Amino acid sequence: MAGLLALDADGPVACVTLQRPEKRNALSIDLRLELADALGRLGREDGIRCVVLTGAGSAFSSGMDTTQFGGDADHRRRLVESSVAAFTAVMRFPKPLLAAVNGPALAGGFVLALHCDLRVAARAARFGFAELPRGIPPSYAAALAAVPEPLARELCLTGRLLDAEEARSVGLVAEVVEDAQVVPRTLALAQEIARHPLAVLVEVKRRFLLAAEHARGVLHADEERVLRRALLGDEPDPAA
Repeated sequence: MAGLLALDADGPVACVTLQRPEKRNALSIDLRLELADALGRLGREDGIRCVVLTGAGSAFSSGMDTTQFGGDADHRRRLVESSVAAFTAVMRFPKPLLAAVNGPALAGGFVLALHCDLRVAARAARFGFAELPRGIPPSYAAALAAVPEPLARELCLTGRLLDAEEARSVGLVAEVVEDAQVVPRTLALAQEIARHPLAVLVEVKRRFLLAAEHARGVLHADEERVLRRALLGDEPDPAA
């Protein structure tokens, strides 16, 4: 796939790589749209049973591309709709989705990792809501998807970063490996998962999604409304 993503498949496993290493894989509008499109297609493709998400270069993702913030009403609508599309595609992906966290996963990049089903971290990985000092409220709903409630509150209130070993100790990541091994190890884990029948994997994932909707669905919807109101002001809210 040309553009801001690389998409590779090895049998039943696909690997999606964010390809803005010079920007620490900051999530631009176009990258968010490409990610939503790629995951939509992979979710519908019967030959794919498991997907790995990772970043090119030294970072998993530094979060939203803040250089694109602001602009006229049309641009702000693109900011909102591309954000909702990308994060919803990750959050509701219908098959197992693993994160190979090759470096810092910050702000929106942390949210991407949180919404994956399993995370394998390089020793260089760091996790946290770096947007807090900019006055942007972190996603408490995303934090609750992967860490205990007291830690979710702490991270959202302080912006403290977790290193890879602490992330493993609190259950945020399944494994910590040497930096060069994070993608190969995550792909190997994905192949283990993909040995199981697709129908079984889809049913297991359906249960994950159902539990998440019951536990955090209202909170996710509220966070989306706040995002729309912050960026679009008094425009009609289609999510209302």
